[in-house]
This record gives sequence, structure tokens and C-alpha cells, in this order.
Amino acid sequence: MTTLRVHRWDEIALEKITEMISQKIVAGEREMLAQIYLKRGALVPLHSHESEQMTYILQGALKVVVGGEETMVREGEVLHIPSWIPHQAEALEDTFELDVFSPVRRDWLRDED
Repeated sequence: MTTLRVHRWDEIALEKITEMISQKIVAGEREMLAQIYLKRGALVPLHSHESEQMTYILQGALKVVVGGEETMVREGEVLHIPSWIPHQAEALEDTFELDVFSPVRRDWLRDED
């Protein structure tokens, strides 16, 4: 049986990942949505995961390297990262992004990343 759930970002606790990166997460069974806050200069190290990822930049800018290719992603743009492709990012400005992952990043839910 399916049940309707409404999530309110302002009621979800902000989780501090590092001094430079914080996030809020909403997860379903097969996909996950995350608000990510990166301070200017924040580095997301090279990594890969099973989840396909869409990153929508709401504010700010990132320099990203995906599969060895470097590009800039700015406010209003969406970056698509396929499953298992190594990627990394650097915040060129204070950045606020919305990430969608499918399947769910179980490692994030278990605090393993």
C-alpha cells in the first residue's frame, strides 16, 4: 500500500559533513533527494557510486571533473553523472545545489561516506 508523505526542508536537520559541506536528505525506496551546501573552496574528493546523479545548481558554481573531463556548472544548470563514473568537485563560490540519486545512496543513510 502506498502512503503519501510530505517533507518540509525547514523541518529536516542540517547534517554537517565537513567544516565546508552540509546536507539535508529525503529518501524514498528507489531515489533520494539531497540539498547540499558547499562553502567556497570546498572539495568533494574523487569518488564513484552505483547511483546515477543529477545535480541542479540553485546558487553558486562548481568546477567538476567527471570521467576525466573538466567543466564548470553554474546557477540554473544541471549536471548528469552516470553510474560508477569517477567524479570530483570544487566550489568556486558558496554553492547551494539539489542532488537526485537513483538508486538511493544507502552509504549516506548509514553514515558510511
